Amino acid sequence: MDLQITATDPEHPITLLDLPWDVPLTDWPEKHLVSLPRGISRHVVRFARAGGEVVAVKEVGEWAAVREYGLLRDLDRLAIPAVDPVAVVTGRYDADGEPLEPVLITRQLKGSLPYRSMFETTMRPTTIKRLLDALAVLLVRLHLNGFAWGDCSLSNTLFRRDAGAYAAYLVDAETGQIQPQLSRGQREYDLEVARVNIAGELMDLEAGGSLHPSVDPVPFGDEICERYGELWHELTRTSVYPRDKRHHIDRRIRRLNDLGFDVAEMQIKRSPDGDAVTFLPKVVDAGHHQRQLIRLTGLDAEENQARSLLRDLETWMATQDDYAPGDPLGARPEVLAHRWVRDVFRPAVRAMPRELRDGVDIAQIYHELLEHRLLLSERRREDVTMEEAARDFAAGRGDRGPGDPDGEEAVVFPV
Repeated sequence: MDLQITATDPEHPITLLDLPWDVPLTDWPEKHLVSLPRGISRHVVRFARAGGEVVAVKEVGEWAAVREYGLLRDLDRLAIPAVDPVAVVTGRYDADGEPLEPVLITRQLKGSLPYRSMFETTMRPTTIKRLLDALAVLLVRLHLNGFAWGDCSLSNTLFRRDAGAYAAYLVDAETGQIQPQLSRGQREYDLEVARVNIAGELMDLEAGGSLHPSVDPVPFGDEICERYGELWHELTRTSVYPRDKRHHIDRRIRRLNDLGFDVAEMQIKRSPDGDAVTFLPKVVDAGHHQRQLIRLTGLDAEENQARSLLRDLETWMATQDDYAPGDPLGARPEVLAHRWVRDVFRPAVRAMPRELRDGVDIAQIYHELLEHRLLLSERRREDVTMEEAARDFAAGRGDRGPGDPDGEEAVVFPV
């Protein structure tokens, strides 16, 4: 059997031909290899340079290589965070004519690290929780798309930070399978495997002195099940809101925020029955909302203020006719954000009497207006405009000023 390279891109077979396929992967010359952190794997894995990119090469049986290559291509079509498949190489023989194992080749995920490399310096418990949250998000997204992982673990995941966001990427799909829809039992099996694997991996780190002394591996393993359950419920429950009650959407985003997740993307689909809303969550780092608000609007605010303003901006953008994520003809977020500042944010702040604005930053004023609008909307059981909220707010706060805790309508803000 001759050497055969099955690749996703017509150019890859040419660039891959330069690699020493007649040599076992463990013996590849250093000139072909790239020194990058590797996670634990049951197979031999090496990073190599092929043309102008770095690829991960894994020796594995032919059936497993072809199957995993197909699964990774399916995940790519579903837009699931996973490593990109590049090629499968079969028909390998050494210089003596002895057969060598086929290999699966994936593209190296830039900026990513295996979990063990991240624990080389003792990681704070809060950071560990964010990584597990990111893994919970990945598992939920896989299950929503009918993918049963079969071996969810920290070892089979890569983590990447991007503009303050933590993201988890599937790196090993060998045990996975895709179905039209997963049963509850299949999802619970994946969760149980994840719980046991994560607890064991953290125990291993603890034994090596790489785990923060305040971290108990078993409760952290249990926590991913709790986070998954909360997120699954919040994302999968039926959500069709009447068009005159969009404040319900705001309330739902707040519930996701309370779970520790930001909304990476929100889609509103019009139907005769109302507005059907779907969300895509992500895990964010401290200061993320401040940076994003400045980038989009130029407004400088504290983190909780920025989260509140961005929530309003994102809800407003989703209602605009020219808002079309991924459509090159749709308005860019920066354009819509500028319009929101001009047509929504500034008029609302200017509607407040000057005596209420003095000594209070405008981001805090707008945040309190949003809280007041939500309160009025829920009382009236219908959407209240920003103009109505500003008038009512000014009338009720004129003697006290924004943020004063006295009075029955005082708003309590998170610290």
